[in-house]
Amino acid sequence: MKFRYESNRIYVLDDEGKQIVNGTFPWEKEGVANVNHTFVDPSLRGQGIASKLMHEIYNYAKENSFKLVATCPYAVVWFKKNPDKMDIIDAKTQATLNPECLI
Repeated sequence: MKFRYESNRIYVLDDEGKQIVNGTFPWEKEGVANVNHTFVDPSLRGQGIASKLMHEIYNYAKENSFKLVATCPYAVVWFKKNPDKMDIIDAKTQATLNPECLI
């Protein structure tokens, strides 16, 4: 699986050019991006692809020296299940988001 990187987006295309994995993280404020959407094609679900995508987003943010918050329900749960990755979360900004987004 070849992840492709754009500004504030990581995705995967299949052999026909169809997007089968997508994660977006637009800027919430300077230096802090919001993981607001993750998508895995139904044909790939249950294989850990969404978690791999979140690892890619985490690593990309670390390598590019910015913090994250999460409003995507999957991303919120992923961070709760991976407390060792919380170093990238901007806790102050995350606390200002909707209550269902609290990590």
